Amino acid sequence: MVLAADVGNTNITFGVYDEKRLATTFRLMSKTPRTSDEYGVLITELLQKNGIDRGKIEGTVIASVVPNVMHSLVGGIRRYVSERILQVGAGIKTGIKIVTENPKEIGPDRIVDAVAAYELYGGPVLVIDFGTATTYDLVDINGCFCAGITAPGIRISAKALWEDTARLPEIEIKKPASILAQETISSMQAGLVYGQIGQTEYIIQRVKSETGYENLKVVATGGLGRIISGETSMIQEYNSFLTLEGLRIIYGKNNR
Repeated sequence: MVLAADVGNTNITFGVYDEKRLATTFRLMSKTPRTSDEYGVLITELLQKNGIDRGKIEGTVIASVVPNVMHSLVGGIRRYVSERILQVGAGIKTGIKIVTENPKEIGPDRIVDAVAAYELYGGPVLVIDFGTATTYDLVDINGCFCAGITAPGIRISAKALWEDTARLPEIEIKKPASILAQETISSMQAGLVYGQIGQTEYIIQRVKSETGYENLKVVATGGLGRIISGETSMIQEYNSFLTLEGLRIIYGKNNR
């Protein structure tokens, strides 16, 4: 079994793979300061509660965009779960080639998503991750990571509304019954959700126009991706576990 960990700005998402089968998933908040022992104990307890024998975990693969949690997290995993740990970064095998102007600027999470999208769906493919930021990453037919687009995520936009505007409340992010809102909450929901849909469709169309890839596959992931992907025909696939799948694939490429 392999433990995969996606360390994001909001949560750390863990998945346990038995070969290619995702056996279980669980999450911890990434913004909460923890010691290595706290991480180790929490992960061990969550594995046990999900019916996973930690003794059967042969190794761990991690992609992180939050450097300040890594010392404690890696220490906890190494002490309590598995000593073999692979961190996504320079020098590891991914199966794709980054041909952007500065490859070192590409975040590990984006590389992992690109690997999964290309391996599972082929190229050319545009993978959209609706996370803290909304990212659009293009992989061509030859497996080259060509370009990336970064925009504020829906939650960032929502937070800006209620923190920087005195009379607007904190709201649940969901699609309202109609874009023709008649009160404050549904008005904000309409602007956030339909605004994201419009942005998404425009960027996809622009990518197709500039690349000439009319057969471009578009794959979405991320917590709010299900809402957006269900509202546009321009996204062909939604895969909530795309990042974990990418981590599994990368682990396999580096442990043959």
